[in-house]
Amino acid sequence: MEFYEVVRTRRSIRSYKPDPIPDDILNRILEAVRIAPSGSNRQPWKFILVKDERLKRMVAEACHGQSFIAEAPIVVVACGYNIHYNRGGYMGDMSMLVDVSIAFTHLILAARAEGLGTCWIGAFNNERLKKLLNIPEDVNVVAVTPLGYPKGEAFREPGYRKSLEEIVSIDKF
Repeated sequence: MEFYEVVRTRRSIRSYKPDPIPDDILNRILEAVRIAPSGSNRQPWKFILVKDERLKRMVAEACHGQSFIAEAPIVVVACGYNIHYNRGGYMGDMSMLVDVSIAFTHLILAARAEGLGTCWIGAFNNERLKKLLNIPEDVNVVAVTPLGYPKGEAFREPGYRKSLEEIVSIDKF
């Protein structure tokens, strides 16, 4: 699939088929995560693939009860290590959010290229997920996504988006 088509047609999918994801496809997606860029090549991430049905439901409950998450054959929980680097002079210990978000974006775009759906979940209880998934104290959840084949016709171009003039300027703000 052509890259710009991937970008134009990636959508947040909230309904999934139970169909398993073939290992070769999953491995290509995970390879896209592995090679994602990060500041000083620190790669401060760990991606947990949740496949157990009971555990997926518990993860969905920890994501403010968004039950559709557990429909997918895999739920991905992206975690970031505290890298003790003050990126930009203000981000402090949470500067890993940038790097993990880049890797997570690689995942959702690679998934789309493979015909799989995702939904970037930012509404979750970090402490509950950490306890549920045995995540160490110095690691935090950055994002969660179901990963699977969408039910119905799901991929299309986006609706309203701001114009380029509203989001881009040259030489100064």
